[in-house]
Amino acid sequence: MTGPDFSGMRQAMDRITSIHRRIYGTPSVPKETFEEELAKAAKTKETSATSVIKPEVPISGKASVLRSRLSPGDNDLNSAIEEISSRYGVDEKLVRSVISVESAWRPDAVSPKGAMGLMQLMPGTARMLAVDPKDPVQNVEGGVKYLAQLSEKYSGDLEKTLAAYNAGPGRVDKYGGIPPFKETEAYVKKVLKLYNG
Repeated sequence: MTGPDFSGMRQAMDRITSIHRRIYGTPSVPKETFEEELAKAAKTKETSATSVIKPEVPISGKASVLRSRLSPGDNDLNSAIEEISSRYGVDEKLVRSVISVESAWRPDAVSPKGAMGLMQLMPGTARMLAVDPKDPVQNVEGGVKYLAQLSEKYSGDLEKTLAAYNAGPGRVDKYGGIPPFKETEAYVKKVLKLYNG
């Protein structure tokens, strides 16, 4: 019997390290391999994959999630949004508009339905996109990737893309456009107003 296969996790960690190097210029997990970090976590009974990587800045105060995940400086999140938007071919202004409406730029935002972070990813959507919704950069990456997928599905139709982001593609498909829900209708209008403003 062989041990567990961490190849998928290794690929994800390699991708995260690559993004981290582009944004910050240093590896996210210096010197030790991913397997060594997992072994250490198992010994200390840490089960969360995110607990393996310790924050660079101590957590202190409200909205400290952002400070704990990103290195200090006002441009870190902006740089990440710019790089991620460019990589997925999604207009950076649209991403910023969605973040404004979804979470008002609060990385620790949690909706009554359980959506989390800057781009308010549902736990199932975050799993599907292979991101940690509590990490601001991964949350943005997941949200932008999802917007790109929806935009492709709806041939660039921005209203359908935004409605699907809010209400789910099943409902958009069922109604052939923006579903007749006040929340979704208002959401699409707010995002478009910011985006076009």
